[in-house]
Amino acid sequence: METSDFLEILEREGGLLAAAAATAGPEAKVPTCPEWQVRDLVRHTGTVHRWAAALVAEGHTAPRPITEPPELDDAELVSWYRDSHRLLVDTLAAAPADLECWTFHPAPNPSPLAFWTRRQAHETTLHRYDAEAARGGTPSPVAPDFAVDGIDELLRGFHARSRSRVRSEEPRVLRVRALDAAADAVWTVRLTDEPPVTVRAAEGEAEAELSGPADRLYLALWNRAEIPQVTGDPALATLWRERSAI
Repeated sequence: METSDFLEILEREGGLLAAAAATAGPEAKVPTCPEWQVRDLVRHTGTVHRWAAALVAEGHTAPRPITEPPELDDAELVSWYRDSHRLLVDTLAAAPADLECWTFHPAPNPSPLAFWTRRQAHETTLHRYDAEAARGGTPSPVAPDFAVDGIDELLRGFHARSRSRVRSEEPRVLRVRALDAAADAVWTVRLTDEPPVTVRAAEGEAEAELSGPADRLYLALWNRAEIPQVTGDPALATLWRERSAI
């Protein structure tokens, strides 16, 4: 997928998030994030948008702390979120292709601009799903190619970092496979007492496989839904559920 594709998704998903939050209301519980109400979801996502926009606009080459969200009345929250989202989209759209700024995980990306556009597209899509879960009704779809990309970012980006808790005292091998996507939508995750090492290929024998349609697998691996299908040792699926939260 191209950076322009991610920017288009980011713009659409932010609008859907705002609409779902407005319908649900600030006090609605977020079933996919049980500790949150919609007001918490909106504050969090808007704050992350503003943080990412500042990193890009100001070209910071070292990490910057995420500031606390402002104290806003409930009636102001969705409007503030829309402004935060608009700031992020406009900042990314105006950023130069040779942008230099800090990024925080090693998933393959051709540039910092590609990193942040991709990362915020997935951040917003997942929290849009959260807002729609709070609202109720049928959630908006996630395209298979975008879902595959999000699985790839999670496995080869987030869980390649030292802070990943998906570890095993004994070496284990987990396979992840999107059944309705391209032939290369399969990953082999090698677990040890160090951060997981993942390759995008079916390498060797696996002790368990997590599989399903790309959109459902994407939501499941990001802890928004149940894993569609588990074959082999179910303990590895349990390990994922219990330790993979970002």
